[in-house]
Amino acid sequence: MKKDICAYTYEQLQTEIQALGEQRFRAKQIYEWLHVRLAEDFSEMTNLSKELRGRLNEQYEILPVVMLEKQESRLDGTCKFLFRLHDGHVVESVWMRYDYGISVCISSQVGCRMGCRFCASGIGGLERNLSPSEMLGQVYRLQKLMGERISNVVVMGTGEPLDNYDNLLTFLKILSGEHGLHISQRSITVSTCGIVPKMYELAKEHLQITLALSLHGATQEKRKRLMPVANAWELEEVLAACDDYFRETGRRITFEYSLIHGVNDTPEDARELIRILKPRNCHLNLIPVNAVKEYHLKQPDRKNARNFKNHLEKYGINVTLRRELGADIDGACGQLRRSFLHTQTEEADL
Repeated sequence: MKKDICAYTYEQLQTEIQALGEQRFRAKQIYEWLHVRLAEDFSEMTNLSKELRGRLNEQYEILPVVMLEKQESRLDGTCKFLFRLHDGHVVESVWMRYDYGISVCISSQVGCRMGCRFCASGIGGLERNLSPSEMLGQVYRLQKLMGERISNVVVMGTGEPLDNYDNLLTFLKILSGEHGLHISQRSITVSTCGIVPKMYELAKEHLQITLALSLHGATQEKRKRLMPVANAWELEEVLAACDDYFRETGRRITFEYSLIHGVNDTPEDARELIRILKPRNCHLNLIPVNAVKEYHLKQPDRKNARNFKNHLEKYGINVTLRRELGADIDGACGQLRRSFLHTQTEEADL
């Protein structure tokens, strides 16, 4: 069975190449082809001998991440991509243009087992984890397809990143390492719905990435209604893990809060948010929920969302109301993948 060469860190690749009887500088050349020039085949590595390229092809593989579908918003140019992996599974990624540069949102798992009540990603459950190379492959393909340097990476697509912890760590090290794309850790955000033990582990790594907690409810009862993970850890436990991350890294937490009409956008919800966030050095990101037909949840109108935001600001909460990108395409996490799988099932039944 061939080895997944893009999943090796720079140091691991040096060990591999030396084991082949090659000098260490060959590892640097190969690593640059894989993680800077974004080669998709060993035949592209023209500064290596034909004999070495042949041996690499015999023992290693560059796993393909192939574009199946692209949706582009006519409103703001946001693009959503569906990618096919080597085993036929599909994942989705998003390409977004901001004033500060190009940001991409990638998936960390095929499906998700967290089952949040407003997210299409968890419908159907978890299929499998993505390898480091499959997470990197989404970033690399997006950069090649769009022809622009990516400046920010958000691991907030399908899946719970901390449920794929070891592969996530390797991905982060390769993505931010000086021998690869060298994207600043401060320009990388990892989202979690609140896997408390892994939050403490991640803090001990002392990375400079931003940790984003999917909060979505300001009380334990509200979180349990929306997020099954809240049955495992109390809100106070999750917030304590957030505080620990800030102490260990000096990086303030971002709290993600999907605004759902009549569910978590009331004056009482605002008061509870102020209570738990005011003592903390943090940022609150309000996200008007994308409608997912299976859940029958509604987005608050823009005026009510702005009023909710303004009330929080009045009490000193650092808050933004996320600009809606890709509103005219399958914008919510998991929607494009779910549409594709539904279509495949219908075709198979014909």
